[in-house]
Amino acid sequence: MRALFASAVFAIAVFAIALFAIAPAGSALAAPKPVIVAKPIPFGEARRSETAAYARRHYGLHTWRLTTPHVIVEHTTGTTSFSSAWSTFASDAPDAELGERPGTCAHFVIDRDGTIYQLVPLSTICRHTVGLNWTAIGIEHVGTSEASVLGNPRQLQASLQLTLWLMGRYGISLPNVIGHAESLTSRYHRERYARWRCQTHGDWQHARMVTYRAALARLARARRLELSRAGGPVASRC
Repeated sequence: MRALFASAVFAIAVFAIALFAIAPAGSALAAPKPVIVAKPIPFGEARRSETAAYARRHYGLHTWRLTTPHVIVEHTTGTTSFSSAWSTFASDAPDAELGERPGTCAHFVIDRDGTIYQLVPLSTICRHTVGLNWTAIGIEHVGTSEASVLGNPRQLQASLQLTLWLMGRYGISLPNVIGHAESLTSRYHRERYARWRCQTHGDWQHARMVTYRAALARLARARRLELSRAGGPVASRC
């Protein structure tokens, strides 16, 4: 019996080693999940229905669910406090042009002290980037400029750790980590409402995102993770 038990243990060990060897570099197992504080905004049945209607009008989808996201979009809140950003996203205020809901939101907000707050489940579409909400995770950084985030070691490190974990969890490549201002060159951009097809925002310009993605690549190398570089930007039609 002891011999059989030893043989079984040895077989399990060999299988585990083989499984680890074939696990893809940069997987969710290799990128540790950072500490995340739950701070959910109200997102009940009414707001989910509003989101499904929004997805139908703007993307031709009939769901409020976010499945297999392909893009991570970095933002700045334009404010100096987490509480003001949370209140804006919680309000579910209609947009000024079409008067439609849901209101804007983001999946995560990173405070200036490096605290990562999660506002919306990753299984839910969040309205943060025109043309990409159907397949994008939104990360907001408390601050009035990208420079303030890049110059804040605690906030930047938290952002890189969160982004790297999300990339591993969903298999998102480095070029598909973009700034809001890069939305129009994403290969996943699509918008059915004609007047919004060329709409984007000024936060996280390309030059700043070059710096951010370089820092992300350095962190990946330090953790011996191999990042995919597939699926780069495409020419904007605007």
